[in-house]
Amino acid sequence: MFAIPGKPPVTLTPRAVAQIARLMQRENAAGFRIGVKKGGCAGMEYTMEIASEAGPMDIVVEEGAARVLIAPMAQMFLLGTEIDYETGLLESGFRFRNPNVTEACGCGESVKFGALAENG
Repeated sequence: MFAIPGKPPVTLTPRAVAQIARLMQRENAAGFRIGVKKGGCAGMEYTMEIASEAGPMDIVVEEGAARVLIAPMAQMFLLGTEIDYETGLLESGFRFRNPNVTEACGCGESVKFGALAENG
């Protein structure tokens, strides 16, 4: 696992906490799983899904009524990330402020991580 003892790998803004808690309550879920997968024009995409239970290797970050589960393969890519939820006139959604990102595509849907994260 990729974590710094005593420090959560990701932080959540109050808006993210509120939205995750709403989603969890609506779906009667155990958590909100975050991961990464290959895809998009920059190379990697974030994944998000409602989870019925935490996996044995998930890192669990709890804040208020929100519970984020970080998938094992995503842990090294998400260290230091702030997760926010923004509401706009045309779209609303989660935003990842990730210090490990070196490039992002124009649409903001995919990212590229630095050499340290890519080579583990």
